[in-house]
This record gives sequence, C-alpha cells and structure tokens, in this order.
Amino acid sequence: MSAQLNGQLEAKLLDSETIDLGQYWQTVRRYLWRIISLAIFITVLVALIVMSITPQYTATAKLLIESKQAKVLSIEEVYGLDSSRKEYFQTQYEILKSRQIAEKVVEKLKLYENPTFAPGYEASQANFVSKQLSALKSGIISALPFLPQKEKTELTEAQQLNSRKGYATWQVMKSLKITPISNTQIVEISFEHEDRKFAAIAANAVGDVYIENYLESKLDMTTKATTWLNESLQGLRAKLSTAEKRLSEFYETEKLVNIDGVVGLAAEELQKLSQQLLEAQTAYNRAETLYNQVNSGATISELGDLPEVINHPAVQNVKREQIGAQSRVSELSKVYGPKHPKMIAAQAELRSIQDSLNDQIRSLVSGVNTEFNTAKLKLAALKEEVSVNKENFRKLTNLESRHKALQREVDINQQLYSSFFTRLNETSELGGFESANARMLDLAVPPGAPSKPKKGLIIAAAFIVSLGFGVFLALAMDALNSGIRSVEDVERKLGQRMLGLIPWEAHSKKKNLSVRHFFDGKHHSFSEAVRTLRTSLQLLNIDKPSKTILVTSSVPREGKSTVSINLAFAMGQLSKVLLIDTDLRRPTLANQFSLPGFQPGLANLIAGTHTFEECIVTDEMSGIDLICAGTVPPNPQELLASDSFKALMQDLKGRYEHIIVDSAPTQAVSDAIVVSKVCDSVVYVVKADSTSDKLISNGLSRFLQVGHRVDGVVLNQVDLRKAKKHGEYTGFYDQYGYNSYNYESKSKAGSNKQS
Repeated sequence: MSAQLNGQLEAKLLDSETIDLGQYWQTVRRYLWRIISLAIFITVLVALIVMSITPQYTATAKLLIESKQAKVLSIEEVYGLDSSRKEYFQTQYEILKSRQIAEKVVEKLKLYENPTFAPGYEASQANFVSKQLSALKSGIISALPFLPQKEKTELTEAQQLNSRKGYATWQVMKSLKITPISNTQIVEISFEHEDRKFAAIAANAVGDVYIENYLESKLDMTTKATTWLNESLQGLRAKLSTAEKRLSEFYETEKLVNIDGVVGLAAEELQKLSQQLLEAQTAYNRAETLYNQVNSGATISELGDLPEVINHPAVQNVKREQIGAQSRVSELSKVYGPKHPKMIAAQAELRSIQDSLNDQIRSLVSGVNTEFNTAKLKLAALKEEVSVNKENFRKLTNLESRHKALQREVDINQQLYSSFFTRLNETSELGGFESANARMLDLAVPPGAPSKPKKGLIIAAAFIVSLGFGVFLALAMDALNSGIRSVEDVERKLGQRMLGLIPWEAHSKKKNLSVRHFFDGKHHSFSEAVRTLRTSLQLLNIDKPSKTILVTSSVPREGKSTVSINLAFAMGQLSKVLLIDTDLRRPTLANQFSLPGFQPGLANLIAGTHTFEECIVTDEMSGIDLICAGTVPPNPQELLASDSFKALMQDLKGRYEHIIVDSAPTQAVSDAIVVSKVCDSVVYVVKADSTSDKLISNGLSRFLQVGHRVDGVVLNQVDLRKAKKHGEYTGFYDQYGYNSYNYESKSKAGSNKQS
C-alpha cells in the first residue's frame, strides 16, 4: 500500500515538473477543427467589417521651409525668430499642425459646407457593427433614467455655423499629418480623406494657407511696427523739442554764446596761478627765514657769516679787498714798525675796507627786510587771485555740467528720433514687399490606391491572431479540463496502470446501452475491449488469481455497472461467475436484467429472510448467476459491514470461480471501501474526459489508506474516432487485433453518446 501510494505521488510530482510539448500538440490536434472554425469565423467577421469601411486616400505635398528670410526691418525683435536655429523649424512644424491653420483651411475650402465634414457623417458611414453598438448604447442610456441624458437644445443659425466649423476644424486636424524629412528643410504635408482628389486639394491648401498665414502675420507685424513707430516718433519729437528749448533757455539765462573751451582756459589760468602761488610761498618762506635771522639781534660779524650775506657778490668783493689789505699789513709788519707811515697807511686802508664791508652788510640786511615785505605782499595778492579764480572755475564747471546734460538730452532725443524716423521710412517703403519663408516644392496629386484600410494585411493579421487566440483557448480549456482522456493521463496523473478502455457505443439518449450489447456481433470492438479487460485482470493476477473483483467509480453515471455486467459476461465464457449488486442505495442490476422490483437479493440474504436459491437468478444468454440488491434496507453500510455479509461472501467464494461485485461510487458513500475488505482486487472505472483527476485520486487514495490494492483503471466511454485523429491510443488497441477503424466502421449507425 505504501509503495503504491508513494509511486502515485512521485508520478504526480514528475508530471508537475515536466513540460510535455507533445501533450500541448495533442491538445491542439484535439481542438484543431474548433480552432480553425473560430479563426475562420473571426476572419470572416473582420473581413466583413473591413470591407464595409470606406477606403481612405492619403495625398502628400512637400513644403520647403527657407532657413533665411529677407529682412525688411533692421529691428530684429519685430519678428523675434532666428531662422538658423533648430527650434525655428520645430516651431514651423507645430504651426503647420496648429488649429489656426486648420481653421483657415476650413474657411478657404468652405469645409463647413462639405457633407463629409459635417457632424454625424462618420456615424452614417460606420460599419454595421459600429452602428449596432451605437444604437445599443443609445438604447441603454434612454432606458435607464438615472443615467445622465443629453439635453436637446435649439441652436441659432450662427451657433450651428460655429458648431459645423469647429467640427470641420477637428476633422482637418485629425486627417492632417506633418512629417519632417530628416536632415533637410523639407516637410511632408499628408491629408487623408475618402475622396482622393479632395485629399490632394486639402494637402495643397494646407501648404498655401501656411504661406499665406506667414505673410499675413508678417504684414500684421509690419503694420503694428509702423503704428508703434509713429506713436513713438510723436513722443520723441515732443521730447526733442523740450530738450532743445531747455538748452536755448540755458544760453539765454547764463548769457553764453559758446561754452566750449572756456572751462579749459579757466583751468589753465588757475593752474598757472597755483604754480605762481607755490613759487611765491617758497620765496616767502625763504625770505621769512632770512628775515628772522637778520632781526634776531646778531652782531655785524655774525650777520656777515650768514650764507645769504657771505655769498653776496658785493660782500665777496669787499672780502677779497679785506684779505688783500690784511696781507699787505702782515707783510709790512715784518719790515716796519707800527708807527711807520707805510704801516699806518696800510692799517688805515684795512680799516677803511672793514668799514666798507660793514656798510655793505648793513645794506644787505636792509634789503632782506625789504625783500621779506615784498614777498609777503606778493603771496597775499596771489592767494586772493587764486581764490577768485577757483570760484570762477567752479561756476564754469557747473555751467558746463548743465550744458552737457542739456546737450546730451538733445543729442539722445535727436539720435532716437532720427533712428525711429529712418525705421519708419524703411517700414513704410518695404511694407508691401512680401517675402515668404516657405514655398511648395511638390504639389500633392490624387493617390492611385487607398492608404487604409490595408484590407489584405488586416484580414491576414485577423486570421493569424484568431488562430493564436484559438490555440490559447484550446490550451486554457485543456488546462481547466482535469478529466482523464488517455493512457498517459492514467499513468501520470493517477499513478495507476491502465487495465483497459471501453469504447463509446452509439445509442439513443432516451435509453441506456443494451445489457446484451456484449453479444451483439455488430459491436465486435466493444466485446473485444471487455475481453481485453478480462485478459488484463487474468495476467495481472496469474500467480494468485483474484476470485472477488470489486468494480467501482468516483461518481455515478461513469458506467461502472455496465463494466461490471460485461466483465461478468466475458469471464462467464471461461468460468462460473457470479455478479452481485452491492449498491444498496441505488441498485441497477435488477432494472438492467428486467427483473421485477420484488426480486429478493443481497439485502435479503444478509438479513436471512430468503434462501440462496430464492435470491439467485441465472442469465440464460450468458450463463452467469446474479444477485441483485433486493429490498433496499434503511442502513446499507451497516449491513455490508456485518459479519453476515462477510460469511456470505466467504460461502460464495467456494461456490464460484469469480465474483464480480458492482459497488456504489466512492465519493457518494463509503460502501465501496467497506465491501473492498472482502474482495481480492479493485477495478476503478473512470469515464473518459469527464471526471476530475483530483476527484479520482481522492477515491483511489481512500482504498490505499485502508490498505487495499487497486489493480488498475478502466477508461470507459472512449470516443475512438477522436482518438484516431489525435493519436492518443495508437498501439493500445492495435496490439490486440482491433482498432478505431474497425470500431468506426461498425458504429456508423449510431448518432448519440453514452450518457
């Protein structure tokens, strides 16, 4: 039990970790025609929608934007755009896409009168699907009063015109596409419309309107500049007149003829006087010093030692005479005595020269006093004159400053006036000169083929996408469908061996499959499938044959009773077989074999109300014995768990070679678990592609938990025609000598599936 449970868990773990691309391919093959049908349906639907769409044509014109424009004004800020910069071209592209251009195109072509640009035209041209969706939306809004309703208001004629213009403008902007060509000054103007000729007209109109708009803007700016210059000139003229008047009044008030150079002369004169004052001050200082020395009370000899005295030429001459006289007295004194006439005469001469020197010194001292007084007077006079000249110079400087300010004001106003006057003349003369910044390089022509929709591309894309969507849905459905449909599913998902599979047989929905179907020669494949199951069980337990075989399933209507009956038929061909119905809650054997409702059976045997011979029924066609459920008891599980049931089963094993036990489903009740304790093996029936693998695994695990062996799984109601297409069971049947071809050829008469 533990080894089998571990094997089952390991198989599930391996299955969860391994990506089987072959399984995905089998899924696609299984749903192939559904995928193709979905793709064809969607493609046809898309094709119908695409074919109903009105073709749109795109016409393209080329516009060359000049990098430099002729300047009619030297005041660059009148326009304010530098055409040599990258931003200039980007600005022009945005202008081309602007609402202003679109509005002028609407006016130029009178598009508000064009029905294709009228509100509601797109809705009238919409395809069937769009119309139905729009109608559905309107119906929902009108049917639900709590939703906001559109109020219908009557518009005036002017309002209606503005509304049409606004809608037409929006349509132009939506249909217009501006595409700059890289590394050039050329821009493509593309316009999309259902009328190819109109598309070309509109594309050319956009370029023309752009050029006209530029010229109008230029003319408008020129007009504004002229107006502004005129207004500015009037103000400048008044300012200039006022400035000139103030300058004239200045000359009259100050009684000046020309002030130019006067301040310079005054400055030179003041500089000369300042130099003279400096020299006079120096002379005065020197005279004052000498004067103070002379009048300090010094003796004649001390005065004679003064540099100013001793260096005087007259004093030096007397000094030389004095030296000569002294020299002669000295020489004569060597020869003569003091009273010698020559000595007396020489000394008299020396005294005379000495007196002359003293007189000369006194004369010089008197001159120093006179020179000091003269220097003092001169210094005072120069100071007065310099002070007067400084005051005059300050006045002249102030006058000059006022004059310069007035003159500067006049000059500035004159310069501005002249400049503005010149600009005004230039603007007036060149105002009519129209120089566009762009020109049409290539005019748009009506296109030969529509630009959209790309019907072939859309249809092909729809087919490819719908195929992919179909594959996705198939894989999703397969992932959501947890049923068991193949041998691989049994082995991987359930971890069980495949004992056999029972093909689906066509029959009426109102009736169950005939209980004698096994003996019908027309259904050879069904009979062979049951025999294959019999052989699998015999080979599986060849060393220790299973006498009692329990047949159960997870849920009702998986065909366990059909499998039990036909397995009993197959084994009855080789040995003595008993078929027992232990499903005491919903018994089916009595009904299948057309036995009366009062037929005693298993419940009666266990309860001891009837004998074995009264409860046994022998099927004449197959030769098997069967015991139906009998009277339905109130406590079926207690009855099946009783010692009486165990003793009965032990007795029956001695009477029959094989006992086939048809039990209740495992998920409904636990009767099958109870009955399995008296059985040798368990055969688990699974309806193909129906019951969840988790539900089946849960049922199987219940047997494993109580320590009972499950021999394997029988996959019931397998559609071999689909299996042949998908290759799911290739080799499983063929090795036993029958295949889906035989099955298909023998079951064409049927039309409905087994329920």
